[in-house]
Amino acid sequence: MNFSAWSIRNPVAPLLAFAMLLLVGIQSFYALPITRFPNIDVPIILVSANQPGAAPAELEGQVAKVIEDALAGVAGVKNITTNISDGNASMAVEFRMEVPTAKALQDTKDAIDRIAQDLPADVETPNITQMDIEGQAILTYAVSSSSFTYQDLSTFVDEVIKRSLQGKTGIGRVDIAGGADREILIALDPVRLDSYGITAQAVSNQLKITNANIGGGRAEFGAGEQAIRTMGDTQDVARLSATPIALPSGTQVRLDHLGTISDTTRELRSFAMSGDTPVVTFGIYRSKGASEVTAAETAFKEIERIAKDYPEVQITKVDDLVKFTYGNYEAAIATLLEGALLAVIVVFVFLKNWRATLISAVALPLSAIPTFWVMDLLGFSLNLVSFLSLTLATGILVDDAIVEIENIARHIRMGKSPFKAAMEAADEIGLAVIATTSTIIAVFVPVSFMPGIPGQYFRQFGITVAVAVFFSLVVARLITPMMAAYLMRAKDGGTEHDHADGPVTRAYMRFVTASTSRRWYYATFAAAVITVAGSIGLMMTIPGSFLPPEDNGRVTVFAQLPPGSRLEDTRRATDQIYDSLKDIPHVQNILIMGGTSPTGELDVRNATINVILEPLDHSLLLKLSQVASRIPLIGPLLPQVENKGRPVPQNEISAEVFKRLAQIPDIRVRKLDDRGQPEFSYSLLADNDADLNAAARMITEALRNVDTLEDVIADGALPRPELQITPRADEAARLGVTAAAIAQTVRVATVGDFDAALPKVSLDSKLIPIRVQLDKVNREDVARISNLKVQTKTGAMVPLSTVADVKLGEGPATVKRFNRQRLVLIAANLPVGVALGTAGTDFDTATKNLKLPGTARLVASGDSEVQAEMFASFINSMLLGLLLMLSVLILLFGSIIQPFTILFSLLLSVGGVAIALIVTGSALSMPVMIGILMLMGIVAKNAILLIDFAIEMRARGMDRVSAVIEAGHKRAQPIVMTSIAMSAGMLPSALGVGEGGAFRAPMATAVIGGIIVSTVLSLVVVPSFYLMMDDLSWALGKVFGGLFGKGEKEVKPEGNEVLAERIALLAAEQASLRDKLEAVQQPRLRPGMAAE
Repeated sequence: MNFSAWSIRNPVAPLLAFAMLLLVGIQSFYALPITRFPNIDVPIILVSANQPGAAPAELEGQVAKVIEDALAGVAGVKNITTNISDGNASMAVEFRMEVPTAKALQDTKDAIDRIAQDLPADVETPNITQMDIEGQAILTYAVSSSSFTYQDLSTFVDEVIKRSLQGKTGIGRVDIAGGADREILIALDPVRLDSYGITAQAVSNQLKITNANIGGGRAEFGAGEQAIRTMGDTQDVARLSATPIALPSGTQVRLDHLGTISDTTRELRSFAMSGDTPVVTFGIYRSKGASEVTAAETAFKEIERIAKDYPEVQITKVDDLVKFTYGNYEAAIATLLEGALLAVIVVFVFLKNWRATLISAVALPLSAIPTFWVMDLLGFSLNLVSFLSLTLATGILVDDAIVEIENIARHIRMGKSPFKAAMEAADEIGLAVIATTSTIIAVFVPVSFMPGIPGQYFRQFGITVAVAVFFSLVVARLITPMMAAYLMRAKDGGTEHDHADGPVTRAYMRFVTASTSRRWYYATFAAAVITVAGSIGLMMTIPGSFLPPEDNGRVTVFAQLPPGSRLEDTRRATDQIYDSLKDIPHVQNILIMGGTSPTGELDVRNATINVILEPLDHSLLLKLSQVASRIPLIGPLLPQVENKGRPVPQNEISAEVFKRLAQIPDIRVRKLDDRGQPEFSYSLLADNDADLNAAARMITEALRNVDTLEDVIADGALPRPELQITPRADEAARLGVTAAAIAQTVRVATVGDFDAALPKVSLDSKLIPIRVQLDKVNREDVARISNLKVQTKTGAMVPLSTVADVKLGEGPATVKRFNRQRLVLIAANLPVGVALGTAGTDFDTATKNLKLPGTARLVASGDSEVQAEMFASFINSMLLGLLLMLSVLILLFGSIIQPFTILFSLLLSVGGVAIALIVTGSALSMPVMIGILMLMGIVAKNAILLIDFAIEMRARGMDRVSAVIEAGHKRAQPIVMTSIAMSAGMLPSALGVGEGGAFRAPMATAVIGGIIVSTVLSLVVVPSFYLMMDDLSWALGKVFGGLFGKGEKEVKPEGNEVLAERIALLAAEQASLRDKLEAVQQPRLRPGMAAE
């Protein structure tokens, strides 16, 4: 069925259909959530097991290994990553992507339930949750007040701000950092304990059973039923101080006679600073599937209300990722509009007619807006990836319409009425338009099914492009010919004089005529092969990278002090860091989080420093001005646009930051990306510490002289001092003292009981924990700890030194494991301008000849691992896309041989991509790979237009050489038009305009370079290759008959004069028949609408 002819004869139906699509598309656009990245579902399960007071070495053997062994047997588990610090073992269990997240979560819970009895009795029930892959706070605030104490400020943030925000539209959770929790501290005097013959553990146990309200049943008095409660809660610190404590001797003593009782705060294990001001910070996270912008707007309104109600509290926004998300949204919209405007201008320059330009321009909104409806149906969002797909497709969406309208204008110039020209031109170009769109869809659909985490991101990309391009095909087939039939006039096609061949066209025709002669078309093809080989060689020299470097207005630093450092030491070190960095120009704020790493690892010697920079000016005018200023000779003379943002790039400020930090002694600093990961990392694994440490020393030493890696460190299990208590088995057994009893006694005396097991007191309508432990002076005295009393089986008290040896030793500060092996992370920073691929190559070169000891081995991690996975997935997707493209072309053209002409033409763009990347200094990153996929469709389009026309001419009786020359003549203009329009549409992206511009720029640059080179080479090489493949088709036909080729050599046609006369007669006859047919079939038109 000829859909274009049907649409021309029945214009109301397609117009109504697209009016409805526009309506639902606009509604969907405003309903789609705005996020930074796509909402993805990755089956990664987090397991956290706490054993308060336990050292990493004990947790590794007694907890981590037991849980790891249980999880390793779960079906679908891919990797297990374990981090162990004081009192906590955390595991990230990564399942294969085909495992549903809900099943992964349940299987993990079942596996841990099966081994729960094998864990130590004092291990808290493991917490098992699904990992939030998007897990960055969209907004971070710092709260301070001169009227509140630090404890009161913490309470205010928890009870007022957090409760007000949680549960509001779009807000998932609110996490608090810094601050201090209220606690009743009972600091016991060990001398008094000894004199009364009681231990800290016994005091804590008595408080738990006496200071509590307990349900006591029910009774019936009178006419009703009453509950019975035992009211043991003192509800007052003074009354708590007077609590009687039973002694082993049978007497009692007041609690305050055993030590001091104070209403204080829990021992600080972390802190937060905004600049040099102590603050309590809270981070706001969006709920899954919600819009970041909606969540932020809700938070802004609520925080504004709280600030008005509590003027004595200062609530300051210190970090705002929504600004980047919304900036990317605005920039993408602006880029789409600017690109569309430039594409329309190009159409007007070529067609020189506003009606034809308008008809072509309508294709863009008619294609893009309905795409939002499909995105909404599929649960997509407006994010960096989906906007990237629409930005990339800007030129393509108008491409089919340009080809259609240019062909219609050519038919009008042949003297046909617009109605007749639209009917015939649409029929003539139909196969080519369908073929070009089908090849683009065939290329992008496989991307939607890429495996792994990259596939999760690119599902939205591939489907969005495919849907938008499909709608552009529908517009080109239904709307463009119909609008041309009714809106264009006879004069809108221009005259033959207006479209006469210019000098460039004449030179091109002379070249094509010469290169398609039998003597030269093999030589032309050989030259093309040499060019492609050189282009591939050039491409191989370009380094690879996962993501292009981006200026996101922040420098994240992870600082670490030596093992054994206290929180006070970390606080002093971060004060030095702030003093060192505060006067760097264009630094807006410095946010310091002490006692934690960016990935949430809690350790008092860790600190995360976020250096927040002033924003950049991303305006298009500034970008154009900066480009123009680099023009030789005249550039400095041109007027300059004022830069209203930060004039210094982030990488220069980052270099200054680390230069200054290098001057601070006794800290180790590392630069991290937005995800809290080092810029470059490899994992070193081994079964034992000896192999691991020896291998780590060898590797770090080998990397010292590698120029592409800076600040190389081995982040592993560094030793720290610790107090080791070793029971003397014979004496302990004789007295009936167990290792568990010793550990319990020491733990309660030094850090108190488990948080869940602490006694509580009700104060101000809240349950406040009571912590019982030795006073600070005695907790720091080894002799006093050695003299702690332990109860024997007879009830007698003996010193700890009687049943155990107490001495200073060493143990790991933290332990990292990967797939049940010890792990050391080899991490480094990348110098400015060094791509990840270059650093990886140099790393491999430096380490390949190392003879690592025993069980040690290196595996890629971080961005290096993701990059390798992404490249492998892209190659598979490209091969599958090529196979689908070939299948589509074979079905559409009915030939097995000629589609290979189109496939060969794809290689012609490689040189353009390579040159563009080299000139701009860009790496072969993920956006560039996306651009290469798009180029496959664009380049195939050029070849299809040429070959389809040549086949059409041969079907009309023209010889093959004349047909392919005529194809070059008639299709050169639409090919050049669409190529320039697509390049113009991506120009704003290539300039890096707006937020996220650094992500889009390499892709657009590569596409523009590939389009320019491939367009020139396609027009030159494809005619020659077409003739070669035609020769091959004839040769194969001699052997296989009609399966692969024609079977018979083409008969030489009659002379051109005879052929021209026959064509003229046939054309006249067909025109007469069509005129009669139109008189019968043409619908009745209103006055003034008759086709001219």
